Amino acid sequence: MKIYLQGIMLSLLSIVMMTLLTLGISAVSAQEIEQEQAKVTQHAQNELIDLFFAAARTGNNEVIKEFLEHGFPVDVQNQQGFTALMMATYYGHQNTVTTLLEHGANRCVRDQKGHTALMGAIVKAEWLIAKQLKKVDCDVQAKQTGLLTIEEFAKVFGQLDQLKKLDR
Repeated sequence: MKIYLQGIMLSLLSIVMMTLLTLGISAVSAQEIEQEQAKVTQHAQNELIDLFFAAARTGNNEVIKEFLEHGFPVDVQNQQGFTALMMATYYGHQNTVTTLLEHGANRCVRDQKGHTALMGAIVKAEWLIAKQLKKVDCDVQAKQTGLLTIEEFAKVFGQLDQLKKLDR
């Protein structure tokens, strides 16, 4: 009888071990599937961001509007910290800048180097866009964090006089 019980115990132990191994394999497989799904989702998000930025860079206002009307985040940043507003400004697309601002784009967002869209307008001498962007003062935050103010930035690029003309 003792041998018979030991046989049953071994059988039960084998069943438990097989079950645990199967569950472990299933858990690993589920975890791998979740990781792969996350990669695919991230890749799709990056592609959408790239398309949004391409539209801003080329001034494709219809595509920008389509994105924004479907809830795409207006202030999404790429790996360098640029926003669509920065791109549209730098490439001189005033209509796109206007559309982005109408949809709540934040003029004060800074890229990884601490630059705003207005600073891009100064570099590219896009003074009509600069006037539009200058309506909001982003320098309070700059002073608190040790970043360049708009005037300091314009001075570095020899554009301080031109910047001051925007206030007239």
